[in-house]
Amino acid sequence: MLRQQDVGHRIVVRRIVGIREGRPLFSDALGDLVELTETHVTLLTVRGRLRVPVAEVHRAKRVPPARRPTAAAVVALELAADEAWPAPVRGRLGDWLLRSAEGWTGRANSALPVGDPDRPLPAALDAVARWYADHGQPALVNTPLPLAAPVGAELDARGWGTRPPTLVQTVPLATLRAADTGSPRPGNPTPSPPESPTPPPVESPTPRPPDSAGLPPVELVAAPSAAWLAVAAGRKGGLPEAARHVLTAVDRLCFAQVYADGELLAIGRGTVTGGGRWLGLTLLEVLPHARRQGLATHVVRALADWGAALGATDAFLQVEQRNAGALALYRTLGFTTHHSYLTRTAP
Repeated sequence: MLRQQDVGHRIVVRRIVGIREGRPLFSDALGDLVELTETHVTLLTVRGRLRVPVAEVHRAKRVPPARRPTAAAVVALELAADEAWPAPVRGRLGDWLLRSAEGWTGRANSALPVGDPDRPLPAALDAVARWYADHGQPALVNTPLPLAAPVGAELDARGWGTRPPTLVQTVPLATLRAADTGSPRPGNPTPSPPESPTPPPVESPTPRPPDSAGLPPVELVAAPSAAWLAVAAGRKGGLPEAARHVLTAVDRLCFAQVYADGELLAIGRGTVTGGGRWLGLTLLEVLPHARRQGLATHVVRALADWGAALGATDAFLQVEQRNAGALALYRTLGFTTHHSYLTRTAP
């Protein structure tokens, strides 16, 4: 039967749809698992969203994705993601990256073991542990799968722990921008509240007027406002000085914010990295009282228009596999799982 770690992956469900002459009739459904509860299995198929009562499930299991990316594609995307979330303190171990940012987020404080570490694997992991000890931090290693499976096996043998899986999801920008979700397109920028300086606007595509949903427009700016940073700090548990470097030390970058009646309702961050191919979406956050109004989609599509105007062709984001709500949203926008990674923790 399915488990929570299967959320975000491709599954097949055989369900009981009736009885004929005393024998059950079955129907199979193939799609991405977006939610798993005690009562229902919810998957997104080529025909749309399907919610199957657990009582009707005869059998369900994870199946391989339709196509797996090459090792080179995984490496390229991991490096683009690193470029979009740059740690201020960095080292190298052959091709491996060592990253430190005062403990702010696992991505910016972990080793990325892609490529050749220029020494045997056990010696490489010993060197990783020493580097983090010298920086006064516990060692973390992000292992993209299945690319870094040998690294994971060695860490298993050493008794390292594992954080919940993270999915790296992608979508062509043309698909993302064409997705019909009922969300308005970005309109003309609105000013920030008077109590904080307004960051300079970034160059963006010709704005499209809001539709009948009546959502406030998305403002795209070159630097985060104090209110934007406050929302980010609330989500990430504070913002040390290193965090400001992670957030701003990218050449092609913008910050999205949605205000209504002087109140900040939603934020997002967009980067273009990987030689100009990849639009990275990070820190998508909607304040609790403003959720379920389409604001997250509203922000994503504004950032998609911005990235496309800069020549990006694809978008990526990273989401914990257990975050069923976010996975359901991203699936409706066309995102699929490119690969996953595990953050490994030293014993």
